[in-house]
Amino acid sequence: TLSEAMLYLKGNIRKLGRVDHKDAFLDNFELERQRGITIFSKQAVLKENKTTIYLIDTPGHMDFSTEMERALKVLDYAVLVINGSSRLQRHTFTLWKKLEEYKIPTFVFVNKMDMSSYNNKDIIDELNNRLTDGFIDFTNDSDLFENIAMTDEHLMDKFLMGENPNIDDISGCIKGRKIFPCFFGSALKLLGIEELLKAIDIYTLSPIINESALGLKVYKITRDEQGNRLTFMKITGGSLKVKTILGDEEKVNQIRIYSGEKYEVVGEVQAGDVCA
Repeated sequence: TLSEAMLYLKGNIRKLGRVDHKDAFLDNFELERQRGITIFSKQAVLKENKTTIYLIDTPGHMDFSTEMERALKVLDYAVLVINGSSRLQRHTFTLWKKLEEYKIPTFVFVNKMDMSSYNNKDIIDELNNRLTDGFIDFTNDSDLFENIAMTDEHLMDKFLMGENPNIDDISGCIKGRKIFPCFFGSALKLLGIEELLKAIDIYTLSPIINESALGLKVYKITRDEQGNRLTFMKITGGSLKVKTILGDEEKVNQIRIYSGEKYEVVGEVQAGDVCA
């Protein structure tokens, strides 16, 4: 639902679908629509200001955690979605351990706050007490800079001298997993989504890449409706062109940039791109 809301607000889709209504943009496999849940990871591309975001939507249900874990290998950042009406559930701890294991900088979106009897502080306190330190309510302007400064000795020294953390300071703390920015809202009602997207635009850092040498990470292999093998990958260095020979005489016949089941055919992809 969060992915659907992000795509809708950025104009990628015209109609707001729902997983449980079996018309979500990214849940396009028949089994997913029958069961009303996400089973396979999907890719979509959206823009927020000048930032191009490759969104990889993963299953939340623990029965399909293997599919989720494969996608973790190519993420620069993660958005961990928490149900604000029931607070921390058992599978949240499993997801958090995986994010720690892969050292992925993480934003948090606390969903269903329109149905919650808990306030933001209750949820932040629980996250800090039960997962780790560093969860900060980025919707609370009054204590934001002080809470950020408390996570880093250098920033605290600056803060005590009257200097607030700047964008670079905050971005570095997020990248280093010292802080985990938290946002609150309702994906179904499009509440809090713009704030999350704006923060992703402002506080994420472009990955460090090798411009010359080709590098790639494969995270999924599947087939399209015509039976063609699709190898989903993230380009981590250099560029990849159609007709390139990889490995044991494997030729790249076509390069596709997917958004849901739709795709754009391109002749070349650069480091940072996610493609099939």
